[in-house]
Amino acid sequence: MYINEVILGGNVGQSPKITKFKDGGKVANFSLAVTKPAITTREGRKIEAKTYWANIVARNGLADIVERFVQKGDPLLVQGELTERTYTDNSGQTRYVTEISATNIQLLGGRKESKKEGGYRPMNDFPEN
Repeated sequence: MYINEVILGGNVGQSPKITKFKDGGKVANFSLAVTKPAITTREGRKIEAKTYWANIVARNGLADIVERFVQKGDPLLVQGELTERTYTDNSGQTRYVTEISATNIQLLGGRKESKKEGGYRPMNDFPEN
């Protein structure tokens, strides 16, 4: 059996970085802050809030949506797959990256028009990727 599905709800940590390719492809990269709230147990023990950071990658149609509608601080629901990749940095060191390859992204609390247009529209108007 193979199940690799991640669902995260959080806030965008930085404005997405968009990379466009000659063949028309596009990739959007951004971080998502997912905060587990502080709680007090039945015994009265306080557990501090904890923020986890996830690197999100959206490709092609989803990258178009991210480019048009997603900004730093926006609340999102992201569905995707856990992926890993390696690369060699400028000093020749091999680096390992774990990220979420998005398959679906929902803006929470209503959907904004594109950054140029301003305003909100209902979520059910969200374009398909």
